[in-house]
Amino acid sequence: MHPLSLFLLQQTAAPSASNPALQLLPVILIGAIFYFLVFMPMQRQKKQQAQMLASLQTGSEVVTTGGIVGTVVNISGDLLVIRVKPDNIKLQITRSAVSGMVGAEKSAETKS
Repeated sequence: MHPLSLFLLQQTAAPSASNPALQLLPVILIGAIFYFLVFMPMQRQKKQQAQMLASLQTGSEVVTTGGIVGTVVNISGDLLVIRVKPDNIKLQITRSAVSGMVGAEKSAETKS
């Protein structure tokens, strides 16, 4: 064989030692993208839900996680009493069972 071809074969066959930090860079980038696309919106949503639950007051119209729509009549710590139409039935639920406020949904629709 020609000496130049032997030299080229030796150069291409030798594995190149790359920096370990460059090998970790794609993993770090994927982790950062995952954090910004998944965890930040979840944290923001949890914060808004907690703020909504803290702002509940008598007279607020709410929707429960089961889909029941009612008006808050009484608040006692973590328990709420809501009045459900048309028969004005009163239900006692926990604060965490409230999924949203009906008035907030109506005002968001009119702003859009």
